[in-house]
Amino acid sequence: MVGTLLSFSAMAVSIRELAHAGFNIFEILAIRSGGSLVILLALLVVRADLRVHALPRRMGLNTLRNSVHYASQYAWALSLTMLPLAMVFALEFTMPAWTALLAVWLLHERMSPSRIGVVVFGLIGVLVILRPGIANFNPAAFLVLGAAVGYAITMITTKKLTMTETTFGIVFWMAVMQFPLSLIGSDPRVFLHLHLAQALPLLGVAIAGLTSHYCLSNAFRAGDATLVVPLDFMRIPLIAVVGWAFYGESLDIFVLLGALIIVAGVLWNLRAETAKQRV
Repeated sequence: MVGTLLSFSAMAVSIRELAHAGFNIFEILAIRSGGSLVILLALLVVRADLRVHALPRRMGLNTLRNSVHYASQYAWALSLTMLPLAMVFALEFTMPAWTALLAVWLLHERMSPSRIGVVVFGLIGVLVILRPGIANFNPAAFLVLGAAVGYAITMITTKKLTMTETTFGIVFWMAVMQFPLSLIGSDPRVFLHLHLAQALPLLGVAIAGLTSHYCLSNAFRAGDATLVVPLDFMRIPLIAVVGWAFYGESLDIFVLLGALIIVAGVLWNLRAETAKQRV
């Protein structure tokens, strides 16, 4: 989880730095998916046992997952250049609420009091963070909320894929499909004139994009969700400190308060779901 927290924070800062250096979002995502693809292809060369996991299977569902995920990534990355880092991360955590709502429709799961609670707490937290009618509302917040809905759809399609596919296969086809999507909006000349000063954020996007998912997956594999999920919420105060230290962003008490409300709903639902599984 330490690796996960550092990876997400490094990726957010790297995206903002590359945007300030003149890269557009397509080019930044091309670096992320291209770097991941190089690493995954190298693993396929070194480890022959992984090749069977990279065979094309359930490509329709893979295409849906990766298209929605790519659009969500684009919205999330763009919001990092327009909003305080802490606000982006806080609003992103509404994703469990959207997942709960969509699971009823797409997976035919039942709503329980705790699942209703995570939705209600999520909406209240969003209102506290955005404070419509009180503060100057930034429409860019809708980018993050849209990304959170997209990530919820990605979570549901991933759940369906994991019934038959391995993690390596899912991540591999994500990189294969998303790299050409990024090239559509990229200027090839940008990649021919890279500077040494850009090396750190370039490596940050390429490596952190892969290590964040790798570390989070292995954290869930090694520990109970009741331990892993609360640690993941440390992303919000950590990125708030990063935004304050590197960009002079104020530590907005309403963002932190709204984040706490959202987190409370998610933890309530997590505790209830865990208790239900034990019974």
